Amino acid sequence: EIRDRALATELSYGTLRLRGRVDAALGQALDRPLRRVESEVRNLLRLGAYQLLCLDSIPDAAVVHETVLLARRIGFERATGFTNAVLRGLIRIRDEQGLVWPDPVADPIGHLESWGSMPRWLAERLVAELGPEEAIHFAEACAKAPPRTVRVTTSGVRERVARELGGAPTPYAPMGVTNAAKDPSRGPSFDRGEYVIQDEASQLVPLLLGAAPNDTVVDCCAAPGTKAVQLAEIVGPRGEVIALEQNRTRMALIYKSAQRLGLHNIRPLERDVAKGFDLKGPSFYRRILVDAPCSGLGTLRRNPDARWRVRPEEIPRCAERALEILSSAGRYVEEGGSLVYSVCTFTPEETRGV
Repeated sequence: EIRDRALATELSYGTLRLRGRVDAALGQALDRPLRRVESEVRNLLRLGAYQLLCLDSIPDAAVVHETVLLARRIGFERATGFTNAVLRGLIRIRDEQGLVWPDPVADPIGHLESWGSMPRWLAERLVAELGPEEAIHFAEACAKAPPRTVRVTTSGVRERVARELGGAPTPYAPMGVTNAAKDPSRGPSFDRGEYVIQDEASQLVPLLLGAAPNDTVVDCCAAPGTKAVQLAEIVGPRGEVIALEQNRTRMALIYKSAQRLGLHNIRPLERDVAKGFDLKGPSFYRRILVDAPCSGLGTLRRNPDARWRVRPEEIPRCAERALEILSSAGRYVEEGGSLVYSVCTFTPEETRGV
């Protein structure tokens, strides 16, 4: 069951991560544009092609056979012959003449779109903002599975946790362990609350606030609570983290995170920060974190669906919303205090622009 779950995760996330590359490969084995194939069959072909191109552990014959069975199981008996022919054709091209990709020097945008697996609008942006060479490096990094990373919550156990998980200490975050060979969510130390699953960049953001024991910290847009619990550990039981979240459903995630770690110094409140705090308490706060909602394009390794889900017109809307939130939060910062603005994206509109 664990192996089946791991394979299902690899197939779904891997196919999303490399969908552009898989689509370009399938296009070389099809007699029609891929977009003209029914969506259900198109996704089955993608799953099969991903295995044929990226997974050496599954025999080609097994991939074709299972994909045909899946087509039959979801009610596409009429597409079984087509599915079989396309995947076998892809195997022949792969083994005999080789798949062809746009040249990275002559056509960097085409190369990013196919081999780099980026939607064309994003490929064009990356080339314009980073230059062709760096854009290709970025795409290649995003095509890899992300490392498993945790943040240790208990002092003195970091080395032990690293050994348990088969990982190593993070180079920058002082309490992190990364490149875990084992699933962190299934370890005994996770059940004891000795660590939380958190990427290294995320671990660094709360440290920028400079919070100390007994401080009061306001965490705007706090769900799912990963940074809120980190701040709660920093300020200690006599400090407080006021965790503001507009979405009531997502507020439950903050409660869950605090409960698992036995933290009682987090006060979740349902608030739209852009409209003001109204916390029925002090008028100003020394430490405020604005981890604003954004396009999420900096998390393409962790959330590969974002590259296909986000549309270019959403970026200026995200920037406008972030500016509203940041402008509102800025009114509550105590003189001499700290306001940290962070986003998990790289677009100029949402970063320097805001």
